[in-house]
Amino acid sequence: MNLFDNFKDPQLCKTLLARIHAELDGELRFMEVCGTHTVSIFRSGVRSLLSDKVVHLSGPGCPVCVTHDSEVAAFLELAGKNAIITTFGDLMRVPGPEKKTLKSAQAEGARVKVVYSPFDALKIAQDNPHDKVVFLGVGFETTAPAIAATVKVAREQGISNFSVLCFHKLVPPALDALIGDPELKVQAFLLPGHVAAIIGVEPYRFLASKHGLPAVVAGFEPVDILQALYMFVTMRNEGKIEVANAYTRVVSDEGNPKAMSVMNEVFSPCDALWRGIGLIPGSGLTIRDEYADYDAMRIFDMQLHDVPEIKGCRCGDVLKGKMSPDKCPLFGKACTPASPVGPCMVSTEGSCAAYFKYRI
Repeated sequence: MNLFDNFKDPQLCKTLLARIHAELDGELRFMEVCGTHTVSIFRSGVRSLLSDKVVHLSGPGCPVCVTHDSEVAAFLELAGKNAIITTFGDLMRVPGPEKKTLKSAQAEGARVKVVYSPFDALKIAQDNPHDKVVFLGVGFETTAPAIAATVKVAREQGISNFSVLCFHKLVPPALDALIGDPELKVQAFLLPGHVAAIIGVEPYRFLASKHGLPAVVAGFEPVDILQALYMFVTMRNEGKIEVANAYTRVVSDEGNPKAMSVMNEVFSPCDALWRGIGLIPGSGLTIRDEYADYDAMRIFDMQLHDVPEIKGCRCGDVLKGKMSPDKCPLFGKACTPASPVGPCMVSTEGSCAAYFKYRI
């Protein structure tokens, strides 16, 4: 038995479930913010074991899903500029204007390569010194430090044909904006452990102090998730509203100072567009002027442009917890993993893909 087996222990799960159901007084509507939690809740069977009183809502925590239509259009525009585009695989099939994707652009001759890390993209730049190589930077605080480190290495090694198209997003400002929506009926937040591993717990304190909502930073195994739900129940029964850390084996209150340092050296906060939510002040990252020669937006003189939303797609409502995927008229019919209409059906962390795969 290894460490992770302890967090999948069936007996521990049964004990926690029994305690949740015994002590739950009324409905508990919780939102898991992170796409990794989404998949874990479905894959582990936790969702099917919970009482109907526990209402599970998905949130804006899938990095591919929250990438705005105009940003997808920018990826496709860049693919037409004869650069070598490097990207994580999930972005390849995200539909853009006129249903075009990076995959279809690749089929038409664009040079698009799937990589597993930004350092793979840097290696491609080293191997192709006469080409411009661009890495598509999406995701949250979890991936931003590695991409920032890659930019620093590129400068240190004098690799000048590498750049990043940076559309990173920050989780706390998005939650602050989401709570401001009067139609959102969430009683507690299950917070992503890997984001908190970078930024710590402190940036989430506002959920309790400003909005009066409890939240728990949790890991991704079944026992982690059930423990967090049990903490919600006990907090409510005891009249407590706080932001707690149930992932102490990975997350410290102050986060990872080294990762934050490299991220803050290369990036600075900016306003950002989120699919389904719109512009959120201070919720994105842009490349600082000191590293402008690694900023693809400046190198290729690009701007974001308004583009029509995908007709009929309700991914925006799914990301805001207003609609479960199976309530979308397109779900499982016009929109399937084989033929996705929106990004929530494309990404491995997307709620629609999880609903479809596990047939919830």
